[in-house]
Parts: sequence; structure tokens; C-alpha cells
Amino acid sequence: MASTPSIVIIGAGIVGTNLADELVARGWNNITVLDKGPLNMPGGSTSHAPGLVFQTNPSKTMAEFAKYTVEKFLSLTEDGVSCFDQVGGLEVATTETRLADLKRKLGYAASWGISGKILSRAECKELYPLLNEEDILGGLHVPTDGLARAARAVQLLIKRTEAAGVTYRGNTTVTGIAQAGRRVTGVETSEGVIPADIVVSCAGFWGAKIGEMIGMVVPLLPLAHQYVTTTPVPARKGCNELPNGASLPILRHQDRDLYYREHGDRYGIGSYAHRPMPVDLADLGSYDADSISDHNMPSRLDFTLEDFLPAWEDTKQLLPALRESDIEDGFNGVFSFTPDGGALVGESKELDGFFVAEAVWVTHSAGIARAVAELLITGKSQVDLGECDVHRFEAVQLTPEYVSETSQQNFVEIYDVLHPLQPKLSPRNLRVSPFHARHKALGGVFLESGGWERPYWFEANAELLKEMPAEWQPPARDAWSAMFSSPIAAAEAWKTRTAVAMYDMTPLKRLEISGPGALKLLQELTTADMAKKPGAVTYTLLLDNAGGIRSDITVARLNEDTFQLGANGNIDTAYFERAARHQTETGTAGDWVQVRDTTGGTCCIGLWGPLARDLISTVSSDDFSNDGLRYFRTKQVVIGGVTVTAMRLSYVGELGWELYTSADNGQRLWDALWKAGQPHGVIAAGRAAFSSLRLEKGYRSWGTDMTTEHDPLEAGLGFAVKMTKENFVGKAALEGRAEEDSARHLRCLTVDDGRSVVLGKEPVFYKDQAVGYVTSAAYGYTVAKPIAYAYLPAAVSIGDSVEIEYFGRRIQATVTADPLYDPTMTRLRG
Repeated sequence: MASTPSIVIIGAGIVGTNLADELVARGWNNITVLDKGPLNMPGGSTSHAPGLVFQTNPSKTMAEFAKYTVEKFLSLTEDGVSCFDQVGGLEVATTETRLADLKRKLGYAASWGISGKILSRAECKELYPLLNEEDILGGLHVPTDGLARAARAVQLLIKRTEAAGVTYRGNTTVTGIAQAGRRVTGVETSEGVIPADIVVSCAGFWGAKIGEMIGMVVPLLPLAHQYVTTTPVPARKGCNELPNGASLPILRHQDRDLYYREHGDRYGIGSYAHRPMPVDLADLGSYDADSISDHNMPSRLDFTLEDFLPAWEDTKQLLPALRESDIEDGFNGVFSFTPDGGALVGESKELDGFFVAEAVWVTHSAGIARAVAELLITGKSQVDLGECDVHRFEAVQLTPEYVSETSQQNFVEIYDVLHPLQPKLSPRNLRVSPFHARHKALGGVFLESGGWERPYWFEANAELLKEMPAEWQPPARDAWSAMFSSPIAAAEAWKTRTAVAMYDMTPLKRLEISGPGALKLLQELTTADMAKKPGAVTYTLLLDNAGGIRSDITVARLNEDTFQLGANGNIDTAYFERAARHQTETGTAGDWVQVRDTTGGTCCIGLWGPLARDLISTVSSDDFSNDGLRYFRTKQVVIGGVTVTAMRLSYVGELGWELYTSADNGQRLWDALWKAGQPHGVIAAGRAAFSSLRLEKGYRSWGTDMTTEHDPLEAGLGFAVKMTKENFVGKAALEGRAEEDSARHLRCLTVDDGRSVVLGKEPVFYKDQAVGYVTSAAYGYTVAKPIAYAYLPAAVSIGDSVEIEYFGRRIQATVTADPLYDPTMTRLRG
């Protein structure tokens, strides 16, 4: 057998052993797995994990990982016994708010291909006889959920992979990561250096310490979580054959931050109802191979009974049979939380060949291990990793203070009913644009994203609702879609379409790529031809090697060797930085290229609307006529005495420009435009109106309308791919493909009743079968109807009727040609 790259995996828990197994299954054979603890009891989170696997998740990515974990653990057997007890899962509601949320969650399940059912109070009692029927209103039952036997799975995976040639080394402490030329060369341990071409850190809550060894911030916080087992429950005596077996479904009582599983005739109870308990790794006990046991391991801290007592009372209220039992044992178990609650996966931008798979729970362990194996071998995971990418956070989100506060807040909110737009209460005002003071004076209502304060609408525009024509008045919304929304957005959309509006586009990620090798780099990474004259602006895609869309960007060529990019976030930054470094290091002297994130030092105003040209002509002597600055062109101008880079672009579908200047000149630019705009009825407009106008124009948003799981033809973006270009990443994968051959297409849906607004991720039914899910959605103020986009099978045609499930009810919608607004582009190009 040919030798494959040498890999060292740090951590022999549920993630590391699964990764070794996934690599072996794909033919890789040169693998070493290290752990600082003994292999039969490594002492990390896996060793004490209760093993509950609830698959349904608002994230498609995480649901896919959980589904694969169930599938794999069911197939992982010894002596006819698998590593997964598929007893099902039941989540109960004791409030109307929770019951409504369970109906929404059932929609997620349908979207991601997971079978489930909402049960009545009586049906819950029949399925789970120990429940206090009077307290519950209903529940969500998912028959394929269950219990992963994590510790047993680890031992079987070790046995299976050792037989395939994997080397395991327990009681081995990692002391450093060997490197040369910004590439990993091995792992330094207490027993010497182990050479490696690739190193993957699966160290769990120790992952941040491993990252520090190469100067990489791994933004996770170890937190303690309470778990107890009871004395035998008389009502369950003899119901389970095995001492640690279970027959009742795993149970969640999220209104009290609790979950339950059976251990034979005992109960296991997990609680998130207590105060957050951050853990300093320096305070954890050391490994002692001779004394480590179930009750003596670094990740199992002393139980604090006073924190659990309220949860014990709530337990006895929900499950009266437990009143005949007592707490027999308990501990505070350590595991990882992150600023947004997601896992951390990917290759370090600091050191080639160093990967992480951290903050991974048992629920998603096999799925993430498969994704990392695919990433190592083919460069692409079949499941999109954008939500897990270790580089998704901005620099301000990587500080110890931010990681600590937000991770603790995620612990507190883990079972809360959260709206998709719900912002953090703290920390806030971390990043504000130069226009922030003006926005506050106008009554801006701010939500937060990426640390940025973003105005969604302005209370100063409320008076416009009185003068807005009747056809623009939006219908009343249901309580859920109305949260973090305002009818004022309709007025802002109206003024954008009929007069002129100013939008703060500052949070849009901006990169400057410069140097003699800049054009070469962009030609290699993008789907469009960048060899255009300075002044050209190009919309283009970044693909992976399989043709999946890893991002969409705009590229403005400012001069021969300088390009300004409008990107989607820090994942793009890391991608370009790594590629630029490789080109500079391996190319000739004329290939060097530099990537700079200029977002914080610059700002941007989107000036859009049919009167935009009338406004700007009063504060600038530059030519803004159609001939003076054509669509998708850029030039340097002076506006109100401020030097500005003007780009003829519009995400709202109206005449106008993106106007860029340095941050120190931002407020002066805003004031000049605001003053000049008063005779033209200028307003400040927010993100809510922007999102509506974007969808009316059919503009896609990366991360929702397209990911690495979609190719340009499916997404309706074939126009952005120039197949006649000599070469670019992903070109080979697209050769021979045609849009008409795609099995699915991103389609525009309009809601038939004209008022039911969905928010995204709801399942779409065609002929009573779930065939897709909503990607983006908003109320279309111009077209006076709700809009949703969804990937649907090619057999579903324009004009067909479909249904969108929203909180358990079906809403009729029609597949409609897009864009809905100005399909001839006359408003933009005039």
C-alpha cells in the first residue's frame, strides 16, 4: 500500500478517534493519535458525556452532522450491540411560547430530512408515562434521536483503527508544534518530536492551549455543566435490562433548562439552569494513570449541590415519580462553549498543515470528523463548513474578554427561544461607523452583527407612514415575524424607490489586494476575467475545487496593481491571505502580493434612488452622468470637499453609487450629502428596507442563498462564470455542466395571501412532499407581497404552486420568475 501523508491527531476522544477512523476508511494509513490521558479513560469531555443526541437544529450543517453521527454509531457494533440506543427524543412544552417554538423546530426537522411529530399532552403522557400531564401542553417527538455510548464508541474505534495500522499513544503530553517555513513539521511531546505532514487538534477544552503553541486564537471557553444520577426510581424497577440501559426517549424540559436520560432504573439529569462556571485550565487536576477513574478525572469537577437544588425541585414537578428518589451522585463536567455556540473547524491561516476540530459535542462528533477527513483528502467537505469555520470571527470577537462574556451568555441562553434577528444585549458598541452619531440622532434602531452596530430602521422616518400611498402600506404581521421589525421599513423602501436614501454600508468587509502579483492571484481564485482596465468593477464568485460557491465578491480595479474587494467576512480574508502568502513565497519577484483588511479604516455610504443624481450634482463637480460613470465602473471624485472612491453599484436596484472614503472623513461626507439632499427628500434607510429591496431584485446572499453545497448554475449565477478564461479554481468541476441539467434551482416564491411573512429555513412542500427549504425571505414592499427563495427540484416549474410550513401551518405560495422588480435593469442603468 502506498504511504499517505503522515498525520498526528491530538486528542483520543470522540472526535479524534472518529477522525482516525474516517481517514482509514478513505485509505490513509500513516496516522498517530496522542492523548495526555490513558487511552481507556482519556479524561476529556467524552469520558463523562451523557450522550444525548437530538438531531434537530436551526443550522442545516449541524443537523447533517448529527444525522451522520446517529448513522455511524448505529453501525458501530460489537457482539451485536451498537454504540447507539435509538430510543427517540421528546421535547416538552410547558408554555405556549415553547409549544410554538417546537412547531417551528419541527419545520427545521422537515427542512433537513428528519422525521418528527408534534404530540398532544395525552400523547406525550402515553409515550412517557412518568410525565406530570397537568404541566405540559405538548411535545416534539423525533423517533431517530437517542443515546450515543460515547466512551464505548471510542474504545471500539481505537480497536478498529489500531487493527488498520493507526498508532495510539496515551499519557503523552503535547509541549509544542514543530514547524519550518510556516508549515507544520511535527508535534513536540514529553517523549520527543513526532514528525507530521498534517496535525489536527481535537483536544476539546484544551484546544485553546494547543492553538497558543502556534500563535493561533482558538475562541472557546471551558465551562462546567452539572450532571447528576439518582438513586433507583421505584417506578422504573425492572424496566431496563442493562444497568446503564434505557427504553424511554431522551427528554428535554427546556423551559427549565433541563434534560433527562435513564441509567437502568436510575435517572441522569443535566442542568443548564445554574450560573455559568468558567474553568481555568490551570486549576484542573493533573493526569495520574494509576488513579484516574470515572470519578477522578480532570474534566470532572466537584459537584456544587446548591447550584442544582432548584433544578431538582423542577425535576420532581415534571417527573413526580422521582420524588421517591434522591440525588446519588453528581459532578460539574467541563466542556467547550464558543462566542456563537458553533464548533471550530478548519486549517490555521498562521501555519499550513495545522487543522482544528474543537468545541465539538458528541452529538456532532462523527459528522464533523467525516467533514475534516474530506477536507484533508479532497479539500472540500460535502457539508458546508461556513458556520463552523474557525476563521469566521472578526478580530474584536477573538479577545479573551469577548470570548468569555459571549460564551457564558450562550450557556445561559442554550435552551432559550431566540428570534433569528435577536441581538446580543452585551457586549455592544464594539464597532460603530463614522455615521453612528447621526444615526442615533435620527432614532436609529440598531441590531448587531460581527461586532458592528447596524441600523435596521430610523424612528425619525415614522412620520413618512402618514404620507405614504396606500399601496405601500404593509399588512399587519404575526407576532413572531414582527419581532425586530417595524412598518417604518416600508416607508424607507418607498423613499428609496421614489426619491433618494442613504444607507450605511460600512460593515461590508473590504479588502485591498495590491502588488505586481495581484492580478495573477485574482485571476486564479475568481470566476470572472479580472484583466480589465482600471476603473472596472466586476461581480464574481470564489469556488472550491468541486465547483461549490465559497463566496461572492465585487472587485474594483483601482489601478494596475491595486484592487478593492467587497467580501463577505473574515473567512474570505483568511482565504486570500493564505493564497497571497503561497504565491509570494513560491513565485518570482514579480508575483508578490499583499492583502489588507481596510474595513475599519474606511466607510461607505450607499446613495440610491431615482433622485440620487440630482442630489449629488449639487455637492460635486465630477461627472455622475450615465456616460461619466457607467454601471459597474469606479472613479475617484470629490464630494463636499471629501475625496471619495465612487462605484456605480446598487444592491437595492435603483440608480446610485457606493461612496467610499476614509473613516476620519466619513461624518463630513454624510453631512454634505444629508444637507444637499433635503430639497430632494433624502432619508436615512436601514437594513430592514435594504433586505426587502435586495430580494425584490433577486440578489443572492452568500451563506443563505448559496454555500459550498451549491454550484453557480443551481444558484442562478452562471453569468458570473467566464468559462473561456484560461483557468480558475473550480473551473474543471464545471466543465460540461449546463443550467438545464441541474437537479435543483434556486427559485423565487411569492406568498399567495399577500401577508404571511416567513423568515427563512422553513420547509417547502410540493405535492405534499418536503422538497426544499427557504433560504432568504422578506416582505416585498414594492411588489406588496411576501417573498421567499428556496432550492427546489428541477421538476418544479415557474407558475407551480407550493406550500411553506410556518409554525405548523401550510402557506400557499407560487413559484415566480425573478427578479420581481425591474427585470430589464432600466432603473439601474439609466
